[in-house]
Amino acid sequence: MLRFFSFITLTFFLALSVSADTVETVMMPGKVIQGHAKLEKDCQQCHKPFDKAGQSRLCKDCHKEIAKDSAQKQGFHGRLKNGRNCSECHTEHKGRGAQTAPIVESTFKHAQTDFELKGAHAEAKVVCSECHKPKVKYRDTPNTCNACHKKDDKHEGSLGAACANCHIEKSWKDTQQFDHNKSRFALEGKHINVKCADCHLSKKYRETTKDCFSCHKKDDKHKSVFGTKCADCHTAKDWAATTFNHDKDTNFSLRGKHQSVKCDSCHKSPLGKVKLETNCVACHRADDKHDGKLGDRCENCHSETSWSATPGFNHDKDTKFSLRGKHKAAKCQSCHKGGVNEKLPLQCNECHRMDDKHKGNFGIKCDSCHTEGDWKSASKFNHDRDTKFVLLDKHKAVKCDACHKGNLYQDKLKSTCIACHIKDDKHKGQQGDHCEDCHNAQSWTKAKFDHSKSEFPLLGKHSTVDCKKCHLTPAFKDAKMECVTCHTKDDVHKRRLGMRCETCHNARDWRVWDFDHDQRTTFKLTGGHNGIDCYACHKSPATGQKFATPTACIDCHASNDVHDGSFGRQCDRCHVSTTFKELKMGPGLSR
Repeated sequence: MLRFFSFITLTFFLALSVSADTVETVMMPGKVIQGHAKLEKDCQQCHKPFDKAGQSRLCKDCHKEIAKDSAQKQGFHGRLKNGRNCSECHTEHKGRGAQTAPIVESTFKHAQTDFELKGAHAEAKVVCSECHKPKVKYRDTPNTCNACHKKDDKHEGSLGAACANCHIEKSWKDTQQFDHNKSRFALEGKHINVKCADCHLSKKYRETTKDCFSCHKKDDKHKSVFGTKCADCHTAKDWAATTFNHDKDTNFSLRGKHQSVKCDSCHKSPLGKVKLETNCVACHRADDKHDGKLGDRCENCHSETSWSATPGFNHDKDTKFSLRGKHKAAKCQSCHKGGVNEKLPLQCNECHRMDDKHKGNFGIKCDSCHTEGDWKSASKFNHDRDTKFVLLDKHKAVKCDACHKGNLYQDKLKSTCIACHIKDDKHKGQQGDHCEDCHNAQSWTKAKFDHSKSEFPLLGKHSTVDCKKCHLTPAFKDAKMECVTCHTKDDVHKRRLGMRCETCHNARDWRVWDFDHDQRTTFKLTGGHNGIDCYACHKSPATGQKFATPTACIDCHASNDVHDGSFGRQCDRCHVSTTFKELKMGPGLSR
């Protein structure tokens, strides 16, 4: 035994004299696999003395992909229970060609990998080598359908490599429901019920055109005039219906009768090649009854509702000449005879010169009096408001030219009555020119006159006497004011008491009279004169305003003069009126 131990010790020290590689080689239980051969001489790269758990960390230091899977809980190694050492599955020092990761195909749980076997992959007897090729790590085996089934791809790659989008593992021929709406061509309307083969004539689905025209060229009743973008108008719901909104999708809104017009009535050439003009006259030149005189802006007057109506043009707002009254019904060409570009005068007289019955005497501003309602009817001119002469009663019915016979603006018309009615003045100017003092506009013959303001106030029975009784003619001032003028036949005195009837009589009653001879004459009736009859003295008619009755005593008492005139004519110097026989006594008789 001692000898054997010595041999071992000797061998150990002999090994120290040899290189370290030789010692480790001698101590190894066996050679490592070919992949670890470069580490065979350095045991510390894989082994950590007295630290069993640390050995797995050394493995992961080299096998970083395994370490990543473990850390991220992915792949086969990431799904293993925690705490397992690498050496539990992987053994070494069994030779260069040893299999350090033995896998039993019948018991290997493929579900613990990133590629779970489903469908035909699990049911069919698929040999592992069909997918896992030699010299290719299990983890590097491709897991896409196309990698294995590229030869089975009847689409020849036109649909890409994502076979699982349509196919399932159960059978290559069976496909899951393809959501066409997630593709670049969503199925809508009648497209939903169309068979795939009707559009996809080959298995190269991506090469199938998406434009309507490719499939519906035979349905294009427009014969390509409207282009090939059918979707601009039509929908998949109904080929006959259209979604094209001419108002929103073009610069020409369809209004009125344009809405019922067929498309090809206007679009007669290919839609994309010929730019269709949007002005009215491009289509309606034949309908232009103005022969182009009113320009080509038809929309200024006409509307799409009716060609004959013209609500689009507002003459009141769009011009400086508002149409009122009969102007509204007048035809455009009645005024616009030379076209719309002709500068038309705005004065009434320019168009209505022949209608001017005033022959220019009232000027050219017809609108001062007349309105558009009716040329002949009442005017808007208010004589009461617009002039200083208010038209009253019969003046209202008088025609303008009855007074305004000359030029309205050049001749300043007088507003006095006599200016117009001088021929009607039957007074021949006697009453002056203030006709309105007596007459009014209601009636020329019915006059009002305050006689009390004249020189002859009407008193008593004079107030009820008809004017004609005194005023035998309209020359009123020719009428005399003396009573005798009218009452000659009533003068029972036969002028013996003079011509001034009012001296005794008054207008109250002709028979009522009062006269105080003492107060109103210079001959007092005293003595025998008192109570004597008037005619006893007033025997002869008066001449004019003078009485013919003498006032001297001798004129009446000549027959009683016993003196035969020797004492003169002044009898009253001696005699008194009481009695002729009685004489006066006094100084006066001393002569």
